[in-house]
Amino acid sequence: MCEYCGCQSLAAIDELTREHDEVVRLISHLRTAHRSGDTATLAAVARDVAAVLGPHTEVEEHGLFPALADDFPEQIGALEAEHRQVEAVLAEAADGVTPADPTWPDRLMDAMAVLRDHILKEQDGVFPAALANLGTEEWEAVDAARAKAGGALPRQTA
Repeated sequence: MCEYCGCQSLAAIDELTREHDEVVRLISHLRTAHRSGDTATLAAVARDVAAVLGPHTEVEEHGLFPALADDFPEQIGALEAEHRQVEAVLAEAADGVTPADPTWPDRLMDAMAVLRDHILKEQDGVFPAALANLGTEEWEAVDAARAKAGGALPRQTA
């Protein structure tokens, strides 16, 4: 995705970006399952999306967003609200459940459209803003949030 501002040179942003890339890849699988009406696959892939987003969201909301909230309160509030919206739909497929609600597949795809736009907002706005505005102490808080949250993807090594 975004590579123009140099923010991916920071390990914290690179890892968040890799998670975004994985979520976008998983959304393509959801589209295929949705077209074929395969609700069981939709539920399984929704759990995969949730597994990536769980620690990702923790890092953003406990590391990155607090450092930007004073300067961008409305934007950060909107992003957090989108997190809750997406999480609510994904949670319906938690614990191996295939939702019986016939509206769930379409609501899931609507939530994934929100998530796709959300990712673009972060990569084109939040990450460059963080690069420009955060100091060492804030980046350490982001790294601490990642250490606490872990991650669903294998760590990159230099």
